[in-house]
Amino acid sequence: MSTTTDSGRPADPEHAPIPRSRIIFASLVGTSIEFYDFYIYATAAISVFPLLFFPSASATGALLASLATFGVAFVARPVGSVLFGHYGDRIGRKATLLGSLLTMGIATVLIGLLPTYSQIGLWAPAMLAIMRFGQGLGLGGEWSGAALLATEYAEKGKRARAAMWPQLGAPIGFLFANGFFLLLAVAMGHDSTDPAHDGAFLTWGWRVPFLASAVIVALGVYVRVKLEETPVFARAVARGEKVKTPLKAVFRTSWRQLIQGTFIMLATYTLFYLFTTWILSYSIGAVEDGFLGIGYQDFLVLQLLAILFFAAFVPVSGSLADRFGRKPFLIVVTALILVFGLTFNAFLSPDVMGTGDGANMGLMLVFLIIGMTLMGLTFGVQSAILPELFPTNVRYTGSAIAYNVSSILGAAVAPFIAAWLASSYGVGWVGVYLSAMALLTLLALFSTKETRDLDLDTLDDDARVAA
Repeated sequence: MSTTTDSGRPADPEHAPIPRSRIIFASLVGTSIEFYDFYIYATAAISVFPLLFFPSASATGALLASLATFGVAFVARPVGSVLFGHYGDRIGRKATLLGSLLTMGIATVLIGLLPTYSQIGLWAPAMLAIMRFGQGLGLGGEWSGAALLATEYAEKGKRARAAMWPQLGAPIGFLFANGFFLLLAVAMGHDSTDPAHDGAFLTWGWRVPFLASAVIVALGVYVRVKLEETPVFARAVARGEKVKTPLKAVFRTSWRQLIQGTFIMLATYTLFYLFTTWILSYSIGAVEDGFLGIGYQDFLVLQLLAILFFAAFVPVSGSLADRFGRKPFLIVVTALILVFGLTFNAFLSPDVMGTGDGANMGLMLVFLIIGMTLMGLTFGVQSAILPELFPTNVRYTGSAIAYNVSSILGAAVAPFIAAWLASSYGVGWVGVYLSAMALLTLLALFSTKETRDLDLDTLDDDARVAA
């Protein structure tokens, strides 16, 4: 039985068809590790690293130093997008995907093996920062490669449905990471408000989630080694369309698409980091400081429930984008995000929500579910539309740069801007900020052409000149 790509050509005329399950798993495993690694590091950066790697005269100073290493990855991600994008467009998707997965996975496992400050002094935080940079490098190339693996193997008319598989890595990674830490903390009797430095969790338990990523990495390498090169890239090579310097070529031929792709992803990133990072600090912070004072474990349970809606609506997004087109579907979803941003005060104001033990947990759950449902709808189609903006010979580089530059504009700064707005002007202005980012995304969407029926094998005139 033969299969065809979106262009109607045989998937690979020289080899037996690759099992669809293998392509799905190969594209899903990397992004699952990506978000798993992100959340275990984020959790450890707040609850573990300040105590073990950044001893300071004040708890605040240690926390800020720890969070600084967390931000190192956002600096490394654009570097990784250029590095892996170059090789992805020069030598192929398969080899580059193996490289990005190994870079990310090895760095994560090594974090779980690092000695602490009490053992080697300042070398401990220095090595932690280096490993975090390594994680960022791998992350910079992983998402785009996984998206291309899914889209360039996709059947005709089903590209968005195929491309949604890498996007499921976000909720899967969140569930595994936060669930893992929650189970360890409960099993080992760890109390983050009064941590025992000689307890099992801080002695060795925190290392387990980092070391466990080695299992997923090994599975991912095994599956990806068995893949052939994507048929779309293989045909581009056969036609002699590779470029010597993809970075130079993408800025010369596709600079408009770089800008469009960056801002198309902006609302998605802002929404995601508001609902996974900022909302946590706002919800569990002390009431006397203007926060809601909800218990950490209670709030984490609400988040885990809401993430299920995120996961459920990612495949819905892919199906609807294939049926109605990427542009009209995303315009509707982004408009809903804009309107939702204007409701923050009605949901999250302490006068409405309540605080501490009196907080309205049902209202908070509804708020989180709405946000995560919108997240699933907007995130699920991004791995289709961003690659579709670029021709094959610069597709890896272009989609990776757009995705990771958007992570700086929409992800790295969102929690800080939101915290400042909430403390200075009230929580309603956090929603206004989200609405403003959604408006920028809408402008980018209106400026793009519909890509649902695009033949991924077709180069425009500029891309042909660059080849």
